[in-house]
Amino acid sequence: MRAILIGLLVSTLFIGGVNGQSLKRAGVTAPTGFQYNPEVLSVLSWNVEHFVDMYDNPYINNSREDNPKESMEGKEALLVKALKAANADVVVLQEFESIAYLKQIADSYLSEMGYEFFAAAESYSWYMNVVIMSKVPLGTVYSYGALYTPVVNYLDENGKPESQVNLNSRMWSIDILPNQEYEFTLTGVHLKAGRGERNEKMRLGQINLLKNQWARMVKEDKKVNLMMVGDFNCTPDSEEFQTLLVGKKGHQFIDPLANSGVFSHPSDNPRWRIDHIIFNKNMMEDVEKGSTTVFSDLLSKEEMMKLSDHLPMFTRIKVQ
Repeated sequence: MRAILIGLLVSTLFIGGVNGQSLKRAGVTAPTGFQYNPEVLSVLSWNVEHFVDMYDNPYINNSREDNPKESMEGKEALLVKALKAANADVVVLQEFESIAYLKQIADSYLSEMGYEFFAAAESYSWYMNVVIMSKVPLGTVYSYGALYTPVVNYLDENGKPESQVNLNSRMWSIDILPNQEYEFTLTGVHLKAGRGERNEKMRLGQINLLKNQWARMVKEDKKVNLMMVGDFNCTPDSEEFQTLLVGKKGHQFIDPLANSGVFSHPSDNPRWRIDHIIFNKNMMEDVEKGSTTVFSDLLSKEEMMKLSDHLPMFTRIKVQ
C-alpha cells in the first residue's frame, strides 16, 4: 500500500505540479518587489562575432581572446546602441565571452532598461559562449556541455565512429517565467560551424540530443511551450534544419520564416539564413503574427557590418 501511495503522489506531482503550480514554478519566486509584467514579450537573438572583453583569461589560449584590442575597437559601443534601439525583453547572444562581461555592460550602459536576470553555461576551455539577459525572471538552466554527442553515421580516417564534447557548451535550455500564468523553455544555440559532411553530421548529433531533451519535457508536460534561437549554421533546406522541424506532437517545430526569402548572413550582403527562431506547435499560437524577422536596421549598414557578420533575429510572444 505504501508503494502505491508513493506512486500516486509522484504521478500527482508530474500531472498537476506542486500546490497547483507547474514543476517549473515549484520553489521559484520573483524577487521581492518585482513588478515588470509585459503583455507581449520580445526576444532578440544575435551572433555578435568574437565579442570579448579586454582581459586575458589565462586558462584560454587564443589570440582573439588574449589580445583583442584591434578586433574589438568600437564594437562595445555599437552593441550598446543596438540593444537600446531593440529594447528586447530577452536577449540571447552567441560568440560572447562571458556572462560577467554582459552583466558589466548592462550595469554600466543599460541600467535604465531593466535587465535584472542573467545566465549562461560557459565552456571552461573556449571563449565563444551563448549568454542570455532578461527583464523577466529566469528559471532552471539545462546545460549540455558535459555530454558527448556522436558525429552521426560518420567514420573517421581510421574507419571508427566519432564523437565530440567541446561544442556542446554552446547549447543550453532555460525556463522563461514572464508571469504566473505563462512560461516557456528557450533553447539558445551556436551549433557547429562549417560545410561538408563531417560538420553536418556533427550538427545532427547536437540536434538529436536537443530533440531527446524536448521529448523528455513533453513527457513531463504535453502542453510545454518550446522555442529555439541562435546561429544554427545551417539553412532551412538542410538535413539538419529539417530534422529539427519534424517530431511528434509537442516537439514538432515550425519555422515562421519558411519560404520567406529573408536572409541573415553575411551582414554586408545577406544571401542565406543560418540564424533562426523556431517554435514548437504548442507555442506557435502565441507568437505575434509577422513579428519574427531579421532585425536589419538597428544600426546603419556600416555599423551592423562592423559589429558582426550576422544580422540579429527578433520575435514577439503574447504572454497574457
